[in-house]
Amino acid sequence: MTYTETLHWMFDQLPMYQRQGQVAFKKDLTNTLALMKQLKNPQHNFKSIHVGGTNGKGSVSHMLASVLQTAGYKVGLYTSPHLKDFRERIRINGVTIPKTDVIDFIDAHKDFLETQKLSFFEMTVGMAFQYFAKEEVDIAIIEVGLGGRLDSTNIITPILSVITNIGLDHTAILGNTLEKIAGEKAGIIKKKVPVVIGETTADTKRVFKSKAKKETSPLYFAEDMDDALHKTDLGGHYQKSNLKTCVKSLEVLQTLGNWKITKTAIKKGLAEVKARTQLRGRWEVLEYKPKTIADTAHNKEGLALVMKQVQEEKYEELHMVLGFVNDKDLDSILPLFPKSAKYYFSKPNVPRGMEATDLYYKAKDYSLYGKAFTTVENALKAAQREAKQNDLIYIGGSTFTVAEIL
Repeated sequence: MTYTETLHWMFDQLPMYQRQGQVAFKKDLTNTLALMKQLKNPQHNFKSIHVGGTNGKGSVSHMLASVLQTAGYKVGLYTSPHLKDFRERIRINGVTIPKTDVIDFIDAHKDFLETQKLSFFEMTVGMAFQYFAKEEVDIAIIEVGLGGRLDSTNIITPILSVITNIGLDHTAILGNTLEKIAGEKAGIIKKKVPVVIGETTADTKRVFKSKAKKETSPLYFAEDMDDALHKTDLGGHYQKSNLKTCVKSLEVLQTLGNWKITKTAIKKGLAEVKARTQLRGRWEVLEYKPKTIADTAHNKEGLALVMKQVQEEKYEELHMVLGFVNDKDLDSILPLFPKSAKYYFSKPNVPRGMEATDLYYKAKDYSLYGKAFTTVENALKAAQREAKQNDLIYIGGSTFTVAEIL
């Protein structure tokens, strides 16, 4: 198969949570463990840091990778979802996995993948781990896909676990309280493996303390640090908390062995995350006249921070290009958006995408008014036609909405 044919096979024949939703979520790790056995357990052949949480895990993963690259290490980075190209999910020192490796992996294991009925995410984890082992990375940063306890990445035994924070997202799968969700996220805490927690509430802190005690895992709270002195090229006020989580994780990492990470490497790595890892979509300024900002925040906690920052911007009029997936709790999200803005509602081009007309009518219940468009591109074009040079255009609501315009 060609690269394009390989991707079509992966996307079309096997379920993928990001596109299809709950139907693609597996309830145990049986398939992943079977695939690892088939691949001769590549996850045992490299050191790793496991990063989970509701918001910020992607940013923290990229920050850690950038600093470790700057320090001279060969760093694997596994994240999800991708924005434009599937290969964004699997990188070494910022360079995506070659197309030939994607093709060869599927060609070599296609019969097994079909027979075992592996999900898109399960096979992608296997592909990443085999690639990192083959390329002999010094360390791999592995971002949890969904939850933690039952996530396909949770077959690794990392040298460090990181949990950024807990919010009410994917409640149909992970539970409808912060405590229940924290319990699922805490599933990545392994026996005697140190764990860094970014942000907590009283309820979630109890969960983490209990799990760490049970596993005899050293526990560290990044929120106890003074504001990090370092700066990052990643936009968004919410990066302040992610910076703390990253810096605390690096402090702990340096106590675990012969990891040489200088203050200069930390400063330079954090200042050059985008250049070193190619991360996009975090308060990304696309244009300046009118100022156009795209951000992948897509749940209540993330959007609350982003909307606060939007209101701090200077503009004459605000234009909001929005698109959501259909399992979002709009009753908790839509009240966060300013009533004074002009809205351009759209449907992200994925099966889970919410119909623009449904979003239009739901938004009216919260006094958010605008027009519905068949595509994200058409919605953005309409906003650009109406916006003046001193206006602000915001694009968001979903990773897929942002992906379509990058």
